[in-house]
Amino acid sequence: MAKTAVAHRCSECGWTSARWVGRCTQCQSWGSMAPHSPASGNGGGRVAHGTPTGPARPIREVPLAEAASVPTGIAELDRVLGQGLVAGAVVLLAGEPGVGKSTLLLDVASRWASGGRSTLYVSAEESAAQVRLRAGRIGALADRLYLAAETDLGAILAHIEQADPDLLVLDSVQAVTVSGTDGVTGGVAQVREVTNALVRVAKQRRLPVLLVGHVTKDGTVAGPRLLEHLVDVVLSFEGDRHSGLRLVRASKNRFGPADEVGCFEMNEDGIREVADPSRLFASARAEPVPGTALTVTLEGRRPLLSEVQALVAPSAAQVPRRVTHGLESGRTSVILAVLERKAGVRLHNKEAYVSTVGGARLVDPAADLAVALAVASASSERAYHRPVIALGEVGLSGELRRVAGLDRRLNEAKRLGFELAVVPTGTGVQLRGMKVVEVPAVTTAVDLLGLRPRKRRDPDGPHLRLADG
Repeated sequence: MAKTAVAHRCSECGWTSARWVGRCTQCQSWGSMAPHSPASGNGGGRVAHGTPTGPARPIREVPLAEAASVPTGIAELDRVLGQGLVAGAVVLLAGEPGVGKSTLLLDVASRWASGGRSTLYVSAEESAAQVRLRAGRIGALADRLYLAAETDLGAILAHIEQADPDLLVLDSVQAVTVSGTDGVTGGVAQVREVTNALVRVAKQRRLPVLLVGHVTKDGTVAGPRLLEHLVDVVLSFEGDRHSGLRLVRASKNRFGPADEVGCFEMNEDGIREVADPSRLFASARAEPVPGTALTVTLEGRRPLLSEVQALVAPSAAQVPRRVTHGLESGRTSVILAVLERKAGVRLHNKEAYVSTVGGARLVDPAADLAVALAVASASSERAYHRPVIALGEVGLSGELRRVAGLDRRLNEAKRLGFELAVVPTGTGVQLRGMKVVEVPAVTTAVDLLGLRPRKRRDPDGPHLRLADG
């Protein structure tokens, strides 16, 4: 008897192979190939006509009320979601273990229930007593907040029928199983079936659903890539365990902006919003000190004040150390090389330590000039007598390139009380109450603030003098 042909299909991208392989050659995913029996033909590709769910209407006649947002009660989360939760929306919140995902969503569930709307919180990883203990600690107790500890999808759907909630929170989607489906808990097949079922329930009942998701070692959402395609919103919860700061970013949002950032702070009483996070990333000093520089970065569309600190010390080693914290080591090495070659800052026999304040991670090229000025200030042991905001991307030839969102950055600096900013040439930005100085190269900026160890003719541009006052 002839054997039935069994192929193997990648759960991430759909690529098929006649035999099993450990790594998909199309998307390079490991362990994603699963057996797949090709379906039989359907009569030459003919598909029977179905019954439409409703008539097609002109787009102007489609009511907007169905996509209206309801605030969650947490302003920072509403900022990322796009003013709140939409009926029938499925939101996936992913993050590392211990970052505070469950605490945040428990707070959301409590505030939602406190507004007179019933909420069902399903815990698939902890017992009901453990969740109750956390809720009492953070003050998340509400009369209309219902709690269930289930790991079976059928039981969860039964709870939804009985409670008829206005919001469902599931912690977590990788811990739920479906009876009759192959695969282990948290596997590709199980996660796919669970998510499909919850999405159908959310759309049919117009029920907002918040899902907690795990992440892999490289920070991506665990499970099949299909999981991110099925949900409406994908949020990532980021933060360092040694720092109380937490950031919520939207990588996908069908109902709002996908580049917003919400700021939170973890403490003993739970998690609280940080409406003005700029003050967390700068030291509370009245006067500048050598080795420091200030810049304004953009997290999505949100400007944040950040401080860069540098320490330059003599080295007896043949290869001096270069240590960075919160900055890209490769980009910092490029800036050090530019300072050595173009600005005359001797660093080849010195160790350089560059760090950020408050656990911030700077990947914005606009912080290049601040890194350069901090290192030059640490090398010369000099500091300009007034706080200066430095904005600009440093090129390999020492020139300064313009950065995006300069108006928003400078307005944030002005709001915080800064009166002087150094920016690349050609921006044309003018602000009342703030002096904006344009410079063509990093060498000019170093000379402008008097941070070069010795004077010499500037090869990259004219020498500028910054008048006091």
